[in-house]
Amino acid sequence: MTEDKPLRQIIEEIPPGNVLFRTDFPQYNVEFVGNVLTKLVEDNVIVKLAQGIYYRPKLSRFGAVKPSIIQIAESIAKRDNAVILPVGETALNELGLSTQVPMTYTFLTNGSGRTINLGNQTIVFKRGVPRNFAYKTTLMAYLVQALRALGKDNVGETELSQIRKLIRMEPEQDKLRQDLMMVPIWMRKMISPIIIKKGNETNTLDK
Repeated sequence: MTEDKPLRQIIEEIPPGNVLFRTDFPQYNVEFVGNVLTKLVEDNVIVKLAQGIYYRPKLSRFGAVKPSIIQIAESIAKRDNAVILPVGETALNELGLSTQVPMTYTFLTNGSGRTINLGNQTIVFKRGVPRNFAYKTTLMAYLVQALRALGKDNVGETELSQIRKLIRMEPEQDKLRQDLMMVPIWMRKMISPIIIKKGNETNTLDK
């Protein structure tokens, strides 16, 4: 059939490595889109990740490269015009403060809460309060959630060393200092000495 050729071509021209959704093609009938996507899955052009969620796989010599859970979550957020923020083990893993790979990836969102099952892994979006999304830097927003998951008494030298590294790499030092005023007091006391002082980029980072 040539009926599905235009839509098929559109999908085939999507660069490998991109997540796509059944709702990405509102100009076509929903049932028609579903049939085309099913055929493309059968032809190994795309991979079905979950209900209504697909992936245009990158290929390596070892086969198709799967998208990361973070990429899938960010793609869903982009589609929904929402902001997401990793929490708990997800935040710890993202910042390199834990090597444990979560089975459930949890995010706060300013969009709708939901759970998405991806085989043996799960994405959970929980509705968050506006304050969580008010930080000027992504790093501080992530750090607050990661430190909250760790707890004050579980932050050792290993964790502090990684935090120093992350802060050293953050280009927006002025914004980090502004963000400090929003974090819990115990986190502020921990992070404040690490942040580069204006005009003195060798303060405590190398100690």
